[in-house]
Amino acid sequence: MSDVRKVVLAYSGGLDTSVILKWLQDTYGCEVITFTADIGQGEELEPAREKARRAGVKKIYIEDLREEFVRDYVFPMFRANTVYEGEYLLGTSIARPLIARRLVEIARRENADAISHGATGKGNDQVRFELGAYALMPNVRIIAPWREWDLLSRDRLLAYADANGIPVDFKKRSGEAPFSMDANLLHISYEGGVLEDPSREPPAKGMWRLTVPLEKAPGKPEDIELEFRNGDLVAIDGRRMKAHELLAELNQRAGRHGIGRLDLVENRYVGMKSRGCYETPGGTVLLRAHRAIESLTLDREVAHLKDDLMPRYASLIYNGYWWSPEREALQTLIDHTQRNVNGKVTLRLYKGNAIVVSRSSPDSLFDARISTFEDDQGAYDQADAGGFIKLNALRLRIAANKAANKAANKAANKAAARGGKATRPPAKSSKGASAAATGKATKSAPRKAARARNAGG
Repeated sequence: MSDVRKVVLAYSGGLDTSVILKWLQDTYGCEVITFTADIGQGEELEPAREKARRAGVKKIYIEDLREEFVRDYVFPMFRANTVYEGEYLLGTSIARPLIARRLVEIARRENADAISHGATGKGNDQVRFELGAYALMPNVRIIAPWREWDLLSRDRLLAYADANGIPVDFKKRSGEAPFSMDANLLHISYEGGVLEDPSREPPAKGMWRLTVPLEKAPGKPEDIELEFRNGDLVAIDGRRMKAHELLAELNQRAGRHGIGRLDLVENRYVGMKSRGCYETPGGTVLLRAHRAIESLTLDREVAHLKDDLMPRYASLIYNGYWWSPEREALQTLIDHTQRNVNGKVTLRLYKGNAIVVSRSSPDSLFDARISTFEDDQGAYDQADAGGFIKLNALRLRIAANKAANKAANKAANKAAARGGKATRPPAKSSKGASAAATGKATKSAPRKAARARNAGG
């Protein structure tokens, strides 16, 4: 008899997790508690409840976590302007710490022996789920079916479903839905099927649910105003909304202009390259606007420090270390920088582009008196630049003088060797070293210039 009495399963009601539910019951003889989260995937959750009930599940958790997802996970990530491998906005990665936390909380509440998930042994999600769970519940037992069973293909999953009376969506059976999809309020990802050939163009049908193709996008641009407070989006066109409502609105408005598509071959943490297609319309606009308001309100070196740290921060999220002490430390620094990131940004949405039109802030560090090309009334002393430049150029001048001195010595030695006479490097002095080192080149330069002028004239 198995020592596993209760398992909390992250359950969507789809083919994979429906098979996992039955497999857990058969393999471990345990009670399965299902947890289904609404994080904006755009699907009705009641069918999942009914499927779980028909499978004999007594305790069913279905929770609306959209606001928590955007407010406590998406927005903190965007304060850092987080982009993975230069392009990917981490729509899948950022959802996993929330799901892991709720699985652990429910397991504690129900006195369960284990948690389980549907992430494959090939994917990054198994890493993200499990690292998060171990961080929050060090002794938790995790059952990962894809690492234990032999149902390692769609055909085997379908056969198992048929043998056990598990209803299967016709599209799954017929192959009309060939993609592995992950959806939430931040993005939709598509993997598998024809996408496994990186040389093939993604199909025009069956994908791209959030965005229209550019040829069908409106021929007229649309302006949109985003308002920020402490680095977070708080209003669109003057309308204040909850965090998840703001992101949903951005998705709708950006999506109709074809903004936010990405086709990426990513370098997975598990050690493989994987091709995926992503839609992140609202996130694409949000990133552009947030950088625009930071350009006004952040000190230069603070902004550059954030840019230096961002790739490390992005890797932590991508690799599943949301609950790590280093991510929390970086978050503290990032949040500290956002105290004065307040103001409004206007963007123009048009044919796949989100173009910054204007930005304003009560905490702006922009000083037109200093930066103007007109008369600045003495606000900036042009002479100050001279010393600054010479100080910063000092290391370059020293290196150049050293190189010139070395070249002059080499040339002198060659000349001496041809004449059969030994030579010594020119004497150095604190004042005349540069001139002595570069004397030969300096003397010949006017003659060369004169010859060039004569040749051209």
